[in-house]
Amino acid sequence: MAQTAPRPKRTPDPVPEFETPQDRLEAQRREAERRKLSEMASQDSALFQLLGSSLAPYKKWLLMALVLMLGTSALNAVPPYLLQQAIDGPIARGEVSALWRITAIYGLTAVGLFVLTFAFTYFLQQAGQRALADLRTRLFGHILRQDHGFLTATSTGDLVARLTNDIDQLNAVLSHSIVIVAVEGVTLIVIVAVMFAVNWKLALLSLSILPVVALVTRYFRQRIRRSSSGERTAQARISAFLNEHLHGLTVVQLFNREGESEDEFEGYNKRYREALIELRWHSAVFLSVQEVLAAIGLGLILYGGGQGVLAGWATLGTLVAFIQYTERAFQPVLRLSQEYNTVQIALGAAERIFSMLNSQPAVQSPPDPMPMTAVRGDLEYRDVHFWYLPDEPVLRGVSLQIPAGQTLAVVGATGAGKSSLVSLLARQYDPTRGQVLLDGVDIRRFRLDELRRAVAVVPQDPICLEGTIRFNIGLYQADLSDEEIRRAAEFSNAARFIEELPGQYDFHVLPNGENLSQGQRQLLSLARALALSPDGVLILDEATSSIDTATEALLQEALERVLASRTSLVIAHRLSTVRSADRIIVMEKGLIVEDGTHAELLASDGYYARLHQHQMMPDELHAHTQKTS
Repeated sequence: MAQTAPRPKRTPDPVPEFETPQDRLEAQRREAERRKLSEMASQDSALFQLLGSSLAPYKKWLLMALVLMLGTSALNAVPPYLLQQAIDGPIARGEVSALWRITAIYGLTAVGLFVLTFAFTYFLQQAGQRALADLRTRLFGHILRQDHGFLTATSTGDLVARLTNDIDQLNAVLSHSIVIVAVEGVTLIVIVAVMFAVNWKLALLSLSILPVVALVTRYFRQRIRRSSSGERTAQARISAFLNEHLHGLTVVQLFNREGESEDEFEGYNKRYREALIELRWHSAVFLSVQEVLAAIGLGLILYGGGQGVLAGWATLGTLVAFIQYTERAFQPVLRLSQEYNTVQIALGAAERIFSMLNSQPAVQSPPDPMPMTAVRGDLEYRDVHFWYLPDEPVLRGVSLQIPAGQTLAVVGATGAGKSSLVSLLARQYDPTRGQVLLDGVDIRRFRLDELRRAVAVVPQDPICLEGTIRFNIGLYQADLSDEEIRRAAEFSNAARFIEELPGQYDFHVLPNGENLSQGQRQLLSLARALALSPDGVLILDEATSSIDTATEALLQEALERVLASRTSLVIAHRLSTVRSADRIIVMEKGLIVEDGTHAELLASDGYYARLHQHQMMPDELHAHTQKTS
């Protein structure tokens, strides 16, 4: 019978990287765990770097605190030793009179602990509170130097949270947790060393439970950190919701949306409550397990130490002392566990502060700035392209020359690029491509403070700070005299309403100018621009869009004087405010589509003429109604 050739063994196909959905999920879980560990390491590093850099100027205070802390930890090991000496010595021999000496030493030890603990805490707090004050100032200064893009992309509530809540979390660590961590940690080391020096067998027995404690701590560490992160996220969301709705409460009431807002808040509140419950549950279980392990450790020392006393390799005094040593060894572990949640929250706060401090503004002064001399006011946009988001251009190759002293009006539909065009001049942003030149020099060559002193902006929504009228015009400019402030107010016509206020220039303005009208705030904003930049370029961004007719007349009268003396860019939707401009450009989809005087643009019968006709029809109808009534 013919034998068939053996069939060659088939080489199995390589096992795919993800053979089953379960393998895929397991790999995703491992990757998520890896990222979580990496994030935790990043937060730990951020806390150490942040505290290290902040505490560095106060190292002498910290060194003194360290010396006192070592003394405190050493004294913490004395009472159990004195107890051992008393039991194995005078008590065992019946020499009651000899107990007075040990009792006196015990009392002096207690007094020494009080003095050293107070001094240690005092020096540490002196360093810590000074460091936090410096950090708060450093963070605020860093925020002040951020570019406009960062400030518009980051909510005000988030910035306030960094300066308040996150700093407070670090304060909780420095004022309380770090004291406990430092003292209890060093105390644990000292007590362990003393235990091994007194009786190594009892020391091994007492500390046999510590590896289990370490494993339990590692297990709960990740879960507390994760639930703590969820709690902070839920808290941030509820804070943002409250900030938004309390500011917009009038709108909610006017449109009868109280019920819907209450329901939405309930949803945020529920998620915050669930996150807090999860965090507290993990913390409660962790502390309970630690207490159980401490009780087990004490039971082991009682049983094993009792056997040692009976066998003769330990004395009764040594056993009693080791019971106290064991309690004192577990006390740092338990207290450190109780502070664990505070430390975890502080780690997240430190990471957020550290990340913000490391964010560099996109717009900065050049390393070798060109000194700015007297400003003539010649402006040029040279093939300027700009976009906020990739593939969504706002300005598309704008080229424009503005001679010194000219008043240029910029009109166009919403989103045409008008505000973006003028924001580049004050370097709120930098062009994506192209150049903006002032007196023939790229404005990126000038220092930011000098450029912004030469380019004054009157925004559409005028901003007033809490303080006097004088302060709001001068705005921290210490060398600005009262005469210069009054002259700016008179030139801008703001003096007319200021002189009618109680206290006049000493009138106290509420936050956001709540006790001033929109028109008064706008006149005050113009006075500020004139006072702080008396000879530079002036930008008016929709300055007359939200004011009453009477105030508009005052503002127009002031602008006629102001615009006649400097280079000015005026953005306006209402064409009645730009008729007298030397030149008008019309923008559409990031391009300049028309350029000329009011009469020339009307004669060309283009976009401007249609826009003018559209706006004039309601005005003519209103005038006809007034005439016939």
